[in-house]
Amino acid sequence: MSSNRDARGTAQDASSKTPTQDQRLLWNQESVRDVAESVGILKLSDEGLRTLSQDVEYRVGQVIVEALRFMRLAKRTTLTVQDVSQALRVLDVEPLYGYDSSRALRYGEASLGPQALFYVEDEEVDFEKLINAPLPKIPRDTTFTKHWLAVEGVQPNSLENPTTAESRAQDLLSKGPGANPALAALSGQDNPHFKPSVKHTLSQELILYFEKIQAALMDDSPDIEVQRLREAALESVSSEPSIHQLVPYFVNFISTQVTHHLDDIFVLRQMMELTNALISNDHLFLSPYASPLCAPVLTCILGRKIGSENGVDALKEQYSLREFSATLVGQIARKYSETNKMLRPKLVRTCLKSFLNPSLPPAVWYGAVCGLGAAGGPDVVKVLLLRNLKEFETSMLLPLRQKNEQIPSAEFEALVGAIVKVIQLLAEDSFPITNGMNGFSSENEASQVKAFLGDIIGERVAALGDHKLNQAILDARDFQ
Repeated sequence: MSSNRDARGTAQDASSKTPTQDQRLLWNQESVRDVAESVGILKLSDEGLRTLSQDVEYRVGQVIVEALRFMRLAKRTTLTVQDVSQALRVLDVEPLYGYDSSRALRYGEASLGPQALFYVEDEEVDFEKLINAPLPKIPRDTTFTKHWLAVEGVQPNSLENPTTAESRAQDLLSKGPGANPALAALSGQDNPHFKPSVKHTLSQELILYFEKIQAALMDDSPDIEVQRLREAALESVSSEPSIHQLVPYFVNFISTQVTHHLDDIFVLRQMMELTNALISNDHLFLSPYASPLCAPVLTCILGRKIGSENGVDALKEQYSLREFSATLVGQIARKYSETNKMLRPKLVRTCLKSFLNPSLPPAVWYGAVCGLGAAGGPDVVKVLLLRNLKEFETSMLLPLRQKNEQIPSAEFEALVGAIVKVIQLLAEDSFPITNGMNGFSSENEASQVKAFLGDIIGERVAALGDHKLNQAILDARDFQ
C-alpha cells in the first residue's frame, strides 16, 4: 500500500511540474533581448534568453552585496555611487565613469509601448561656455605613501614635514604652564596652542649616564682617582655603541660650556676632549652634527681671549688648547666632508679670514694657521697660505718681533714655528726624489724661497735644508 502511494505521489508531482513553476526571475528578460538585438543577435532562443537573464541577475546581485559591504564598513546606511564603483573594482569589472554621488541623477520617463522606459537626462550646456570654462581637477584615487619623520634624529626636508620657517615659528611660542597665550598672537602666531606630536624621551639609564659623564668631566680636583674617573668617562663615550640618543645633548652641552666658560682653560680642554671622544666613536652617526660641533671648536681656535691667567706658562697652555682644537677641526673636515660638501670650504674660509686680519691678537693668528693646515691640508697651504705669507710678515710679524717683551717674543716664536710646521706638509704631499734621497738645498734655491715667503719665514724654511720642501714651495710659486 505504501509503495503504491509513493508511486502515485511521484507521478502526480511529475505531471504537475510545468515550466511556469520554475524559478521566477527578477530581471526582465526583454531587456536582455533588447541588448542582444543591439549587438546583432536577432534570433535568441527562450532557453538562451533565460540563461542569460539568470547570469545577469546573479552578477547584479553580486555587485549589490559587495557594495553593501562597503557601505557597512563606512558606517553608513545609504548606498552611494562610490560603493558600487568600489564593488565593481573589487570584482575586477571596469567601473562606470561620469557618475558622482555629489549630485543627484535626473531620470526621465519615455513611453515605449505598454512599458515605461526610464533614462538619465542629459544636461544641456552652452558650447561656448564649456570651452571658456576652466578645466576641472583630475580626481585622485585613495593611495598610501610613506615618508621619514626623522633620520638619525634629523628631520629631512619633505612635503609632509614642517618647513624650517614653521619650526622656527614654533620656537617663538609661549611655553610653560603660566605662559601668556596673547604673546604668541602678538608675535604673529596663528596657532599658539600647538603641541608636538612626537616627544623625545630618554630612559632613566641614559639620563643617569649623561649626568655621570657631566660630573666626571667638570670635576677639576687634582686627585688621582678623579683623573682616572675622567679618563674612564672619555673612554666610555668614545667606545659606547648605545648612546646615540645622547648625541644632541652632548653637542648642546659642549656648546653651552664653551660659550659660558671662555675664561676657564680646564673646562674648554675637557669639552674638546669630549668632542674628540664623540668623533672617535665609530658607532655614532655624527654627520648631521658636524656643523654644530665645529662652532665650539672654532671658538677655542679663534677666540680672542681664552683663559684668565697671564704669563708664559698660561700662554703655552692656551696655545696647546688651540693646537689640539685645530686637530679636531681637521678630523671633522676629513670625516664628514663627503656628506657635507660646504663644510671644509667654510672652515678654511673662516681660518683664512682670521689669519689675514691684522687687528686680531697673535694667539688668533696661531690658531688660524693650525686650523688652515688641519682643515685644508697641503692643497690649501699651497694655494692660499704661501701666497699671503710675505704680506703677513710685513704687516704682522715684523711689528710683533719689534716688541722686546717676554710674552710677544714667545708669541712670535710660537707663530713662526706653527707656520713652518704647516709649510712642511708640502714635503709630505710631494713626490719622492728619483734617487730615493732628499737631495741638497743650494744657495740659489734658498734665496728664491726667501724672496717668495719673506725673510723671516723663508730663512727658517731654508735652514731646514730640505730640498724636496723647497722644490714644492717653488712649484707652488708658479701654480696658477
